[in-house]
Amino acid sequence: MNRERGLSSYQRELGIDVLASAGRSWVDLCCGSGKALLEAAGRVENVTGVDLVGHFHSAPPPGVRFVTASVDTWELDGPVDLVTCVHGVHYVGDKLGLLERAASWLAPGGLLVANFEAVSIRLGDGLAAGRRLTKALREAGFSYDGRRHRVRFTGPGRPRLPFTYLGADDQAGPNYTGQPAVHSYYD
Repeated sequence: MNRERGLSSYQRELGIDVLASAGRSWVDLCCGSGKALLEAAGRVENVTGVDLVGHFHSAPPPGVRFVTASVDTWELDGPVDLVTCVHGVHYVGDKLGLLERAASWLAPGGLLVANFEAVSIRLGDGLAAGRRLTKALREAGFSYDGRRHRVRFTGPGRPRLPFTYLGADDQAGPNYTGQPAVHSYYD
């Protein structure tokens, strides 16, 4: 979970330097309290944090916006240079739909990077999508690092993955972080 994560933890979790990657604009999905975004204030021109709970640290300074919304339905109103999601995709029902949408928000050369566990993507019969998923991700322009549990996409683009969302199981049990997670089912 990302409730109190500071900016320095993003390099460890996502393998990037946010300030070097953000360009002029950064959207952080499942941003928790927004601590990292507040640390980036003044160094990144436009910063947006989206979180379902909305327990943000404080009123945002100029250039920082906090949005209380579900990442399943929230839409961005223009292209950005960086989209991140630290350990948030684990709790989303339609994980692949979120990745498709978030990748479509990227400006030319923009970067999407998120923690992602491929084994949480299941087919209708309950089995993990496995190689079928990782092949589809690559063909759509994503890269996936299974050892580090990271997915990346460089924009712009409107990737389409060949899966239809069927539903989710919020009783799937713990994922690689030890936290309870959600399995997402696709046809």
